[in-house]
Amino acid sequence: MAVTLDDQLVVAISSRALFDFEEENRLFETGDEQGYMRLQLDRLEQPAAPGVAFSLVKKLLAFNTPEAHRVEVVMLSRNDPVSGMRIFRSAQSTGIPMQRGVFTQGREPFGYLRPLGAHLFLSANENDVRQALEMGFPAARVLTESVQASNSHPTEVRIAFDGDAVLFSDEAEQVFQSQGLDAFQRHESSKASHPLPEGPFKPLLMALHRLQQAGTPRMRIRTALVTARSAPAHERAIRTLMDWHITVDEAMFLGGLEKTGFLREFEPDFFFDDQTGHVQKAARHVPSGHVSSGVTNKAQNPAP
Repeated sequence: MAVTLDDQLVVAISSRALFDFEEENRLFETGDEQGYMRLQLDRLEQPAAPGVAFSLVKKLLAFNTPEAHRVEVVMLSRNDPVSGMRIFRSAQSTGIPMQRGVFTQGREPFGYLRPLGAHLFLSANENDVRQALEMGFPAARVLTESVQASNSHPTEVRIAFDGDAVLFSDEAEQVFQSQGLDAFQRHESSKASHPLPEGPFKPLLMALHRLQQAGTPRMRIRTALVTARSAPAHERAIRTLMDWHITVDEAMFLGGLEKTGFLREFEPDFFFDDQTGHVQKAARHVPSGHVSSGVTNKAQNPAP
């Protein structure tokens, strides 16, 4: 029987998202590829330090048991195969049971998300993330300067999501950007009974929901919706989740309040948001990733 990743939550991740390779990356960015390869080979026996997404990956893999393999993590990297040896050794030495990897030696790797059937792609490369999102895969640019996750919740995977342009489409965000807050509130109140179109991270939320239902006594998932929405616009968001037959454990309708204080209390293993300002502030306190989707990012990155 052919090996398949069907019925598993598949996370594709770059080396800089999983490990702290910032020193090595500075050499790579000088254009000295041979020097970079020599440095990685020289450090073959030196495990890399954990990176921003390390806690998220390790906790997700803890859902695997001898009886059931529910999560697969695959290295998807612009590294060369020689440098890939250090990545696998670092994974083994730090308790990450990673078996699969694709190393493209500088070429764009995101095309391999299709055969993997990935539910999430985490990378420090903004272009790779943007291309993955355009292909329909949940993807985020990991802010490598983010702090490490808290160790306070060892048996919970904690993930926080922004709403519009992340879990939901940017339909309502477009109204807010073009017409202002009052028009946004009127628009959402008038459409409260109409589910929002899905955003780029709905597939991940659904995959997490399935993983939680499959369950293991050792681990659980706790999710939070952290949004600038407030009443009455909260109702449409809640009804949308109900229509998807998905619940989140916590919902924070902040009405424009700064998110970082609430994120510090929630202590996520990862936070996803489409607005760079929110992500940059959050990264000082929790592991964070930028989802370059929606009207806000189109304004920041106009088409040529």
